[in-house]
Amino acid sequence: MSHLASPPPKHKGEHKGHGLPRGSERGSSSRDKDRSATVNSSVPMPAGGKGSRPSAPTPSPQKTPNRLINEKSPYLLQHAYNPVDWYPWGQEAFDKARKENKPIFLSVGYSTCHWCHMMEEESFQNEEIGRLLSEDFVSVKVDREERPDVDKVYMTFVQATSSGGGWPMNVWLTPNLQPFVGGTYFPPEDGLTRVGFRTVLLRIRDQWKQNKNTLLENSQRVTTALLARSEISMGDRQLPPSASTMNSRCFQQLDEGYDEEYGGFAEAPKFPTPVILTFLFSYWLGHRLSQDGARAQQMALHSLKMMANGGIRDHVGQGFHRYSTDRQWHVPHFEKMLYDQGQLAVAYSQAFQISGDEFYSDVAKGILHYVARSLIHRSGGFYSAEDADSPPERNMRPKEGAFYVWTVKEIQQLLPDSVSGATEPLTSGQLLMKHYGLTEAGNISPTQDPKGELQGQNVLTVRYSLELTAARFGLDVDAVRTLLNSGLEKLLQARKHRPRPHLDSKMLAAWNGLMVSGFAVTGAVLGVDKLISYATNCAKFLKRHMFDVASGRLKRMCYAGSGGTLEHSTPPCWGFLEDYAFVVRGLLDLYEASQESAWLEWALRLQDTQDRLFWDTRGGGYFCSEAELGDGLPLRLKDDQDGAEPSANSVSAHNLLRLHGFTGHKDWMDKCVCLLTAFSERMRRVPVALPEMVRALSAHQQTLKQIVICGDPQAKDTKALLQCVHSIYIPNKVLILADGDPSSFLSRQLPFLSTLRRLEDRATAYVCENQACSMPITEPNELRKMLHQ
Repeated sequence: MSHLASPPPKHKGEHKGHGLPRGSERGSSSRDKDRSATVNSSVPMPAGGKGSRPSAPTPSPQKTPNRLINEKSPYLLQHAYNPVDWYPWGQEAFDKARKENKPIFLSVGYSTCHWCHMMEEESFQNEEIGRLLSEDFVSVKVDREERPDVDKVYMTFVQATSSGGGWPMNVWLTPNLQPFVGGTYFPPEDGLTRVGFRTVLLRIRDQWKQNKNTLLENSQRVTTALLARSEISMGDRQLPPSASTMNSRCFQQLDEGYDEEYGGFAEAPKFPTPVILTFLFSYWLGHRLSQDGARAQQMALHSLKMMANGGIRDHVGQGFHRYSTDRQWHVPHFEKMLYDQGQLAVAYSQAFQISGDEFYSDVAKGILHYVARSLIHRSGGFYSAEDADSPPERNMRPKEGAFYVWTVKEIQQLLPDSVSGATEPLTSGQLLMKHYGLTEAGNISPTQDPKGELQGQNVLTVRYSLELTAARFGLDVDAVRTLLNSGLEKLLQARKHRPRPHLDSKMLAAWNGLMVSGFAVTGAVLGVDKLISYATNCAKFLKRHMFDVASGRLKRMCYAGSGGTLEHSTPPCWGFLEDYAFVVRGLLDLYEASQESAWLEWALRLQDTQDRLFWDTRGGGYFCSEAELGDGLPLRLKDDQDGAEPSANSVSAHNLLRLHGFTGHKDWMDKCVCLLTAFSERMRRVPVALPEMVRALSAHQQTLKQIVICGDPQAKDTKALLQCVHSIYIPNKVLILADGDPSSFLSRQLPFLSTLRRLEDRATAYVCENQACSMPITEPNELRKMLHQ
């Protein structure tokens, strides 16, 4: 196989070298350090490399659209005017390939992916390449966010046959959908050390004509090997592994890869990976009196603080970018993803619970403020992402980060006012530039900007504490805080006049489920009802627009239409495992935040549907997709990686435990044990690849606490006890409100609730395990002491 200079491989699986989960590294910046990538093949084939900066496709009036013009995916529509005879994924394309005996060229990406833009401009807009793709192949475009099952199957092939994977992902398939060559980004033409996309197409065309039988045999062999390798099953195991052993091994693996100075768990690029941070918090709670426990807390809090101070956080508009291209969290890949915002809001809320430091709660509120301002549809649902690229000015070529970076001259013009009381002449602009590390020459290293696009530009990143900045100029800390906040607000207003990055207005059930959790958990922890109302409105959106009442099934996505309307694909794309798992988690979090049992009832119904559609009755655990929706895919997989998003099986393990705690239904506990047992080998081998599942394993073996509050939901004393529970970090618990109505949903599920009484007609708390409950508690301080034990 050829090993050629290219954009860095964007690993979806564990990072080769130290086994840390890197997450779905969704699109990579041209500033990233070059590493080698391979084309993955059952026969030797060439690899791709770098090219020039893309721009959004602008169809000219004389261009004829291809059949993608009829799709709703923003990503597919970006390719609707390519001179390529594109097909969407479906039977029409497969029938054509079989009838004409042609290989399928499958290209997978998403609408805010930088390198997808690159390849679209360089190759898919090229007339000659378009002719090759149309005449010698059946070319199929897939939005990975619409069809995560298709993406995962072929990414498994790409990763299994190389050191990495990423997007755009380009794979050549037999007419029976078995892969035989795969890679990521290709430049259009040959370079000194690279073979271009056109040459790759010609070679594959010739191989198909001359050596087709060999290709088919190799493809079958690879598919068989992938099937064996991807098998996740209980086998002859009866029980999952020891939680304490898995916890210790996972912690040790994280400790070995930890960056002492800047936090995080890699050199560069660096990803937030909330599943790691929540694991460390959980580990700390179980080992509070040990040195390792203190270390776990320090690692998580330090990482969260360094991320929040770095350029990966948008200090002007809030929210977090996808990842940092450097070790210091300074220069980000500027794309913003909804799933990062939802998970990070929870992580920062937990950091506040644990530390009491309002720095973390302010960051959480900032994230949610950004989402509610920039990513919300009027229906209550949330959009998927904002692009990294945007034009610096109207009608200019898009550049990465243009919307977010600043020159010193801009800051001086926007913030010219003098600061009174300083020990030297000082403007508010100079104060802001000092605090956030802006320089005349720009604070972006040339090594982070090989094309020179960001020359003279600055990314805001906190360089000093408020106290140090105040001391430097002889000012009061509160005055500096006020001046900086005022300056950031003026920058935000100025930024509104810049062309905005492309918005992917697709709404996904799974990511909206993560956002329900983000708003519900943060709102409950901070006692902010408005945040909980955003979670409630999003849940209403999901039930109204993403749920089929007749079948009990979730829909995967919908799209923003004209005039604030919502549109669905026809026929609808039904939900995948992650849609059910993340929505159920969101609903359980929303019930605990709002105490509205309707959300709990819907969660139970969705879990029943999930069990019916995805449960592996033979091997245990859940498949990622429904059996009948596979469209002939060669693999039906179970996700075994907690990365940028947690594995749906990891989340489902937690959901099953919580649902058992809310209902006492033994079937869900049995399913949880089967699931954890099925993933035993994966956890034993690389526990750090499944930190969220290791957390679920611990919760199972320690048993969940049922915290029952008996009281009137609207009464002050009830709310005080509920807020006491929310203020404490207790990951392995269910919170139940018993309002005294024996006919209520929860009373019917858990008959023992009817035996719990209010003490002296006051709101009363009980802490129960295995239906054995504590003495009644009416004072929040007493409840706090018991929960801290």
